[in-house]
Amino acid sequence: MSETANIQPKSLTRRLLPLGIIAIALSAFFALGGPDYVNLESLKANREFLAGFVADHFWLTLLGFTALYATLVAISFPGAGFLSIFGGFLFGTFTAVFGIVIGATIGACIIFLVARNAIGGNLAERMGPYMQKFEAGLKNNELSYLFILRLVPIFPFFVVNVVPALFNVKFRNYALSTMLGIIPGSLVYASIGDGASAIFEQGGDLKLSGVMTEPRVLFPIIGLACLAMIPVLYNKFKPAKPA
Repeated sequence: MSETANIQPKSLTRRLLPLGIIAIALSAFFALGGPDYVNLESLKANREFLAGFVADHFWLTLLGFTALYATLVAISFPGAGFLSIFGGFLFGTFTAVFGIVIGATIGACIIFLVARNAIGGNLAERMGPYMQKFEAGLKNNELSYLFILRLVPIFPFFVVNVVPALFNVKFRNYALSTMLGIIPGSLVYASIGDGASAIFEQGGDLKLSGVMTEPRVLFPIIGLACLAMIPVLYNKFKPAKPA
């Protein structure tokens, strides 16, 4: 009896410890004024210093940017769009997308594994038949659903990182859909950052409100989401095999 009592608290502590570390890290980031440096005003005020530093230490800066992106995504800081703009300003669109995708994928995978370990992947079993039915449908078309969650900018990035961990989705599918699914949005934000310098030099301000809902941005993303839906629709409406 005493042995069992000792095992369970240790197991619970081991599961919740990484989640606690992430919560402390996120709180410390806000307490130390981290958000004051991850915003458009900071980019505008420090653009000359940042441009010069990148010119002198390109690979070091790219590595640091990727590591910072991974860290902030892992602690669920809700500022991925601003970081992507920073990356576009520092490195240009395509180099920035490389760093963004690698960093964001690593960070998302970390928080996914931490959440799955802490909360468990059997949420459907604890929430009744409806959620079990939903999970069954998710498993049949797992990769497609995960792609759609990444492609369509309805839910915040940090929310989409955690929700799949509540179900028994395959880590491989989660990582692949994250890496490929964030590319369109990363291209949009990185390209904005790439053009930020010219806008700032002219005394203008970047406007991000409604960027992802503009037709020239939204329609291609919706098209990709529709392609991702094809396997789902096929599995739903395919003729039943004869007995």
